[in-house]
This record gives sequence, structure tokens and C-alpha cells, in this order.
Amino acid sequence: MGKTGIQLFDDTRNGLYSVSDLGYQWSLDCRNYRPVGGLFASVNQLGSGFGSDFGSGSVSTPDPANSGNNSFAAQLHDLYVKYLPAKEKEEEVVGGRKKKKSGLKLKIKISNPSLRRLISGAVAGAVSRTAVAPLETIRTHLMVGSGGHSTTEVFHDIMKNEGWKGLFRGNLVNVIRVAPARAVELFVFETVNKNLSPKLGEQSKLPIPASLIAGACAGVSQTLLTYPLELVKTRLTIQRGVYKGICDAFLKIIREEGPTELYRGLAPSLIGVVPYAATNYFAYDSLRKAYRKFLKQEKIGNVETLLIGSFAGAVSSSATFPLEVARKHMQVGAVGGRAVYKNMLHALLCILEQEGIQGWYRGLGPSCLKLVPAAGISFMCYEFCKRVLVEDDQEA
Repeated sequence: MGKTGIQLFDDTRNGLYSVSDLGYQWSLDCRNYRPVGGLFASVNQLGSGFGSDFGSGSVSTPDPANSGNNSFAAQLHDLYVKYLPAKEKEEEVVGGRKKKKSGLKLKIKISNPSLRRLISGAVAGAVSRTAVAPLETIRTHLMVGSGGHSTTEVFHDIMKNEGWKGLFRGNLVNVIRVAPARAVELFVFETVNKNLSPKLGEQSKLPIPASLIAGACAGVSQTLLTYPLELVKTRLTIQRGVYKGICDAFLKIIREEGPTELYRGLAPSLIGVVPYAATNYFAYDSLRKAYRKFLKQEKIGNVETLLIGSFAGAVSSSATFPLEVARKHMQVGAVGGRAVYKNMLHALLCILEQEGIQGWYRGLGPSCLKLVPAAGISFMCYEFCKRVLVEDDQEA
């Protein structure tokens, strides 16, 4: 193959340098490119000129009399060493294989594992509930028959009377309620599930899965802690203009209806939460184990966690929705001339008599639209926060 050349003028020699075959070869992988041989694989004829041959892979010894030419070649070599191999630093060897480093990784050091779980759960609850606040408002109106009989009617009624802010009415109360509730719930679930689960190679001593019991315990714990805020949030959503805020609602309910009113509907709520939480966490835990077993890998990505959590939320919410409807009816009580129910069974029978079986599932559509993504977002945020909050300066 013929050589190509670039002529450079020189005052001290025969007038010309001959620089031939100036070129640069790159590998096909742009992430890790490097020259084949070197920038000048063979530098010779530094007296009358110097050439470049990329195939030889050797550098000839320069003539000492031409130290200026040698200095020029050395400077080019220094530039190559300094700048061109920098891309290789983006890779590191992990387990005998090259692994490309990712971008900025946020890590926050918290030594207490219980505090890490509580913070992760609180963040997950706040983010997930805020994201689906409009659907929660529409669902509550549909359950109690306020503002319309369909999602579209309720939406237009809220927008007409209150605007977009009406879709987020009571959301602050919801966040204040959900953040600690989710923190306690996830903390209790992980703690109980870890203690009840058999160790590797051992047989379970429980007749039912540990995640089922842990989920039920988690649901009961968070309900007892946060139920009054749930009732206040429901009142603020339904009774427009009656209360000025959270504190005013608490004071008026206690003064006018008594302290026990804050726990009206607690029994059906507990009965509804236990199967919901048990089913939700059991489905989530089982799907994660099945995913790891099928793909034979421990790490589960954010998208996979979102889908697994969403499916678990769909199963649990559909199975326990009638109890949720009865609980909402009991919380509203005699507001607006509504019937006062003696207990959960009485509420379910009255709803069945007045509205039929469809009354038990009124608002199931928007409820699933709200609960399904909320569950997925909550689990995804929780797992992400656990990776961000670490014990030491290393990945969790």
C-alpha cells in the first residue's frame, strides 16, 4: 500500500521533512477507544525527516544531534499518554469482568438500621400519596355518593366549585398521616418478617407464610397509630367549608361529638386493613422471590419493583374493597342526613339493600387507579431510599 506524505519546511536541513502515513486507528467500541500501536508507532529519520509506520509498533532511537526534533516527538507522546487513555478510567474490574461506572451516586450515611427503614418508609409514603392525591379525592366522593355518580361527574363538580386545588383538598393531612403510617408499617413488616422467616436451609415452623403474618401486624400497627388523621382527612374532603384546617377539625370533632368520634369506624377499618395489608405484603414478597428465582439474580431494578408493587396492590385492594366502602360510610356518620350505622355488618347490609351488590364496589375503578400506582410507587421509593441510606461509605 502506498505511503502518503505531508511536507514540512525546515531551514536547517535539506529543506523538507517527510511525515508519512499520519493516521489514527480506533476500536469499534467508542466507550473504550485506544490507538493501535501508538500515535507514532515508528519514528525514524529524525535527521532529514521522520516517518510514521503504524504496523511496526516500535520507536527508533533518535539522533542525539537532533534534540529539538526528539523534544517535539516526546511532547506528542506526552499528549497521548495524558489525554487519550482517560476514557479507560470509566471502567473498573468487578468480579473478573469489566463494569462500566455509572453516573453520580447519592449516598447518605445513617448508621442506625431502624432509622434507615423509618426514613425510607416515610419518604415512600409521602411521595406516593402526593402523586395520586387527585384520584384519592375522586375515590372518596364516589364512595359516599357526593358530587356525582361517576368519575367524570365528580371531577367536573370539583373543578367547577373549587378548581384544581380541590383535587388536592386534604392532601396535607394525607401526607402527615401516610408518612408516619408507611414508615411504621414497613418497619414492622421487615422486622417481623425477618424474625419469623426461617434461615437458609431450615424448614419453616409456621403453618402460614411469615410475610402474611408480618403484613397483618404491619397493617394493625399503622392503623392504630394514624386512624384519627384518616377520619379528619375524610371530613375535610367531604364537608366543604365546615373546618378551617386540621387543628380546627380536631377541636370541633372532640368538642361537638366527643373524643371517641375520632375512632368511629375503627373496627371495620382494622378488619379491612388486616386482610389488605396481609395480602399486599405477601403478594409483594412472593413476587420478589419468584423474580429472583426465575432470573437468578438478587438485584431488582426500580421498574421491576414498581410493577411488582403495583400488581400486589391490585390484588389486595380488589379483595378487600367492600370493607373499605363500609369504613368510609361509617366515618362520614350522619353528615348531610346520612344513615348512622351500628357496626360494619350493619353498614354492609344497608348498602346492599339500598344499592345492590354494585354498592359494595362503587368507586373500585378510581380506587384501583389510585391504589395500584400508589403501592408500586411506594415500594419503589422505599427500595430506592434503602439503597441511598447506607451504614458506611459503601453501597447498601
